[in-house]
Amino acid sequence: MQPYGLTVDKFLDHAAKWFHDREVVGAEAGHVLARATYAGLRDRSNRMSGALAALGMTRGDRVATLAWNTPHHLELYYAAMGIGLVCHTLNPRLTVAHLAAMIDEAEDRVLAVAADLIPLASELVAACRSIDHVVVLDNPAFDIPAVGRADVGVWGHDALLDAHGAEVSWGGFDETLPAGLCYTSGTTGSPKGVVYTHRSNYLHTLRALQADAIALTARDVLLLAVPMFHANGWGLPFAAPAAGTKLVLPGRVIDGASLARLIRGEDVTVAVGVQTVWLALADHVEATGIALPSLKRVVIGGSTCPDALIRRLEDKLDAEVQTSWGMTELSPVGTIASPGTTDPARGSGRPPIGLDLKLTDADGTTLPEQRGVQGHLKVKGASVIDRYFRADSDALDEEGYFDTGDLATIDEAGNLTICGRGKDLIKSGGEWINPNEIEAIVGTHPAVRHVAVIGRFDAKWGERPVLIVESDGKADARVLLDLLRGKVADWWIPDRVAEIAAMPLAASGKIDKNRLRADYEAGKIASVLMGR
Repeated sequence: MQPYGLTVDKFLDHAAKWFHDREVVGAEAGHVLARATYAGLRDRSNRMSGALAALGMTRGDRVATLAWNTPHHLELYYAAMGIGLVCHTLNPRLTVAHLAAMIDEAEDRVLAVAADLIPLASELVAACRSIDHVVVLDNPAFDIPAVGRADVGVWGHDALLDAHGAEVSWGGFDETLPAGLCYTSGTTGSPKGVVYTHRSNYLHTLRALQADAIALTARDVLLLAVPMFHANGWGLPFAAPAAGTKLVLPGRVIDGASLARLIRGEDVTVAVGVQTVWLALADHVEATGIALPSLKRVVIGGSTCPDALIRRLEDKLDAEVQTSWGMTELSPVGTIASPGTTDPARGSGRPPIGLDLKLTDADGTTLPEQRGVQGHLKVKGASVIDRYFRADSDALDEEGYFDTGDLATIDEAGNLTICGRGKDLIKSGGEWINPNEIEAIVGTHPAVRHVAVIGRFDAKWGERPVLIVESDGKADARVLLDLLRGKVADWWIPDRVAEIAAMPLAASGKIDKNRLRADYEAGKIASVLMGR
């Protein structure tokens, strides 16, 4: 058979050739600012590759992006990866210290930054000596100031393209070369770098496009509300052009009103993002009475979504909700419920071909029975991490499986349900309490929007569980605890309950339990002692 390198530039080449007039739409606050075709985007991305080469960037060098979901950001994706550079996506919501540490470890040479993030970029450039050039995206309506250091070149995106843009040849290198770099969200420890290769991205894209997975087609219009700085935007900047799907990039502002305007204006059929985004959309739809007739599916990921919230989303949006589970280390799709699945026991669905799962005991021994039992979840596949960036050893067991840190069950139909993280277990009186089981039950209450259970120090028992909820104001603490009676052991029932205005979330959309624990210990979260 012919050699055919599995490099990501082929996705945009394919779209430009076979779906040349399909659109990529850029918006901000629900208002369309730019339209491009895949053919036009491919041309600009390719010439930007030439511009990056003119700045002295060579294969293996890293280009950092500090940006939102915009056409310029997408152009930088392909411009960098197409000539063998590594696209290092940074989360603008992290602290300067965290971002600077990532840039220093990666030795990023170019920083591409959204115009509204120039102040943050200035602090980073001042702190990071590896940065030689700054490229300002999204055509700011002001003169670009000096950024950080006098010895750093500062370019507007289009000015750089006009001055140094040139056609270059894409690909032609080993498919196992790095294409992207993304750091974990840090919700379970210090952020660690995950390197995606061209091959891993290519195979992940094929997995995501399967009929029982995200299943995009050339007839779909995709609204990408998951940040492109998180795990390559769940791989959808590759999957959309691969399928010829019209792509809508909403920019920084993704409130309910803005997303509703885009969905109606662009006839969006599939929308992807964390559950909080779609909860805001459902609130807007309920408050205004508008309809979203084109919307057929909403794909959610991040933290486990309570059943009551799934039902509310499907009812208010009149669209099917597809649940999923994944990790930065998995590129990130692990499992996903099939389109058309209505069984409430679907959990997070099944793994598409190319990923294997297994359950082990706490010592890493594979459980003899894999269905209907709870175990430690490990995964293996071509799009799964083998070693963290700059690490000295692999992150795999002797059989080549990666330990996700999650506790999980797999039902008889193969559906995965995440039962919590091993590190989140609460040891009370020498016995273990699984917060996820409590969260799943409390989450069935229709007033509960988000729920988390954390452990607090207790002089007698070692730890005791605290129930923390974000609700619509109609969730009575006693009623929530009564839901648990008869379903969990009495000593599992939390003796303190706190209600907060907004649950802290990481960029992944998962509830940030480290932040909750820190805030609780610092007295920033007030809880009420509940009698038995």
